[in-house]
Amino acid sequence: MTEIPFLDQIVLGDALEVMAKLPRASVDLVFADPPYNLQLQQELWRPNLTRVDAVDEDWDQFADFAAYDEFTRAWLSAVREVMKETATIWVSGTYHNIFRVGAIMQDLGFWILNTVTWFKPNAMPNFRGKRLKNDVEFVIWAKRSEKSRYIFNHHVMKQFNNGKQLGSVWAIPVCAGEERLRDETGKKLHPTQKPEELLKRIILASSNPGDVVLDPFVGTGTTAAMAKLLQRHWIGIDREEVYVQAARKRVDAVCPLALDSPLLGARASSKAARVPFKMLLEHGYLKAGQTLYLDRSGHTAVILESGLLQVNGLSGSIHQVGARLKNAPSCNGWMHWYYRDNLTGQIKPIDVLRQELFRKLQG
Repeated sequence: MTEIPFLDQIVLGDALEVMAKLPRASVDLVFADPPYNLQLQQELWRPNLTRVDAVDEDWDQFADFAAYDEFTRAWLSAVREVMKETATIWVSGTYHNIFRVGAIMQDLGFWILNTVTWFKPNAMPNFRGKRLKNDVEFVIWAKRSEKSRYIFNHHVMKQFNNGKQLGSVWAIPVCAGEERLRDETGKKLHPTQKPEELLKRIILASSNPGDVVLDPFVGTGTTAAMAKLLQRHWIGIDREEVYVQAARKRVDAVCPLALDSPLLGARASSKAARVPFKMLLEHGYLKAGQTLYLDRSGHTAVILESGLLQVNGLSGSIHQVGARLKNAPSCNGWMHWYYRDNLTGQIKPIDVLRQELFRKLQG
């Protein structure tokens, strides 16, 4: 397996500097929510004289359009270097920046597949009444080049449109309630935090379990959290420490879905079932003598050369031993036994390795 630095991590740093340390062609999917360069001229106030919590942070300020274009060209070029030939990129933006971003993407050789219109039913009104209410954002979906092959899980996406083909207008509310991260004063921690539903769709549409998802402007970690939930690897980058700390805490609290979850789609779970546990040893993903950890139990087991597990005098398959130790009639060992990742030191379900091996066998 190729070693990828920062795998399953939220990194504090400049996106260009961090991406320069990633191997070429190592990323399967990119989601980017770059600064919008909103060019706000004055504060916004509601009719009840409360101030609108708008985007006025330093990271969204640029001297002029030329400076913003230079910034955009630099990070898109860096992203393109680390994308696999089969990878795609999704870039979110508003009318302030998305057209400039799209033009630069085409200049760099990206090939646009779709532009999703994200309709926000609970969007903030235009309090001055001088323009139409701005209740949409746009997400450009592009592949690396015109001739690139790419992943699109067409059937999986039908679940978001009552079993029919999903279109390019997505009605998703702006994140609120418990999903919205706030500071100790109750203020929004990040002004443009993206809803989890948006990232679920993007990740499910254009990646598979075990793939690597990169977000160069990860903010409060929505992309990383949803990647972990959906059994993908992630690399998140942000230069603001307050966001990185919040993102790390958020991602740590996420428990990955089982591969037979309806959200992941039937194709992923049925394919993964064709990889028996012993094949992980045969292909070097695990080894005899290695320790596995049974979730939330304190039990550990040793892997035998036969592919069975052994705990004291008890031996059997990952499912049999798990069920005995849990005192349960059955146990999906793939989801309940964990291994320690040597690259990150984190404890992960062995099902992650099953997905990686399956992808490798499929070529």
